[in-house]
Amino acid sequence: MTVKNQHITFARLNREDELPYELLLLADPSKDLVDKYLEQSDIFTAKQIDEIIGVIVLFPLTAETVEIKNIAVKPAFQGQGTGSYLIKNVIRFALLNGYKTICIGTANSSVGQLYLYQKLGFEITDIKRNFFTDNYAEPIYENGIQAKHMLVLTRPLIA
Repeated sequence: MTVKNQHITFARLNREDELPYELLLLADPSKDLVDKYLEQSDIFTAKQIDEIIGVIVLFPLTAETVEIKNIAVKPAFQGQGTGSYLIKNVIRFALLNGYKTICIGTANSSVGQLYLYQKLGFEITDIKRNFFTDNYAEPIYENGIQAKHMLVLTRPLIA
C-alpha cells in the first residue's frame, strides 16, 4: 500500500518481537490494561521501511467474534490512510481465520475514530456506560470532551 507516496507494509509480530508500547499507549493510556489483553492477542504493525508507524491488536472474544482492542498511528502519519490500512488488513486476517464478526470500542469523545470506523462499515451496537470513568484513574479528554462511555461498533465479516 502507498500512503502519501510512502510504501507501507503490514506484518504480524512474533512473541519475541519488541512491543511498540509508545504507540499502544497512545490508544490506551493504561499499561496494565494493555498488558492484560496483549497476552491473548494477535499484534500487527504498519511499517515504513524499518519504522513502525502504526499498530493494531486483535483479541478473540468467541470462536466467531474478534475485537480490535487497540489501534494507533504515529501522529506524523495520522490522517494519511494508515488507520484504514490497518483495519482493512485485520478484517482480511479475521476472515481468513473463520471469524464472523469484528468489533471495536471507542470513547464517546473519539470523534475522528467514530467517523473512520463507520466509514469502514462498523455500526454502533452497544454503549458501555461510564467505562472510562470507572476503569481509568485519571480523566481522559479528547477534542475538549471527557471520555466517559465506550461506544461498541460491530461489523459482520463477509467473504
